Amino acid sequence: MTTVTESWRRIDGWLARYAPDDAALLAPPADPAEIVAAEATLGLSFPPELVESLRRHNGLVEWANMFPERVPLSVARIVEHRQMCMEIDEFDDDDEAFAEAGFPPEERDDEPWWHELWLPFAESDGDSQVIDLRPGPGYGRLGWAIHDDRGTFDGAWPSLGAYLAETAEVLASGGEVRRRVPYLTVDNRLWWGLAGETELHGRPLRPAPTGLPTAS
Repeated sequence: MTTVTESWRRIDGWLARYAPDDAALLAPPADPAEIVAAEATLGLSFPPELVESLRRHNGLVEWANMFPERVPLSVARIVEHRQMCMEIDEFDDDDEAFAEAGFPPEERDDEPWWHELWLPFAESDGDSQVIDLRPGPGYGRLGWAIHDDRGTFDGAWPSLGAYLAETAEVLASGGEVRRRVPYLTVDNRLWWGLAGETELHGRPLRPAPTGLPTAS
């Protein structure tokens, strides 16, 4: 099984070779003490794969479309974004409405907008990629909390490691990640878009090159 560190090595290597300006936007490793402090602040233990990822790159230093899903968050932004979602959720009346209708939580067939045992890994435009920390067979899976909809784990990755491994493999060998394929812009910046796209803001896109060797 490919580890988070091995997947990051492949992603880092691909970016260094083909999109060096994007590689420069990956933040340095998070301080372990900052992770411990964040866990204490949130009252949650970060899963080992998230810690491993943050110890490789503490998010991005600025926005870039270098991942097929949302933009990975720093430790500080994980804390900030989760606290914001928890505050918003206090005013969400969905749970009360379901209770008044006579449906207990275990009988609902969909996810809430937010759950206290979700931990954001990445975010863009208010939409989050979340790691499910609820006990049970779904623990550790990577799903979505959509800002104007409900959370969902339909088609979710079983883990953060699986998502990073798939991203690394598509960069190295081609293919798509949930209907998103990698391109390079005229400025050699990585861009994930739908299959068949040929331009971005009126400027041409070209299929991202492949052929990067596997991590050693």
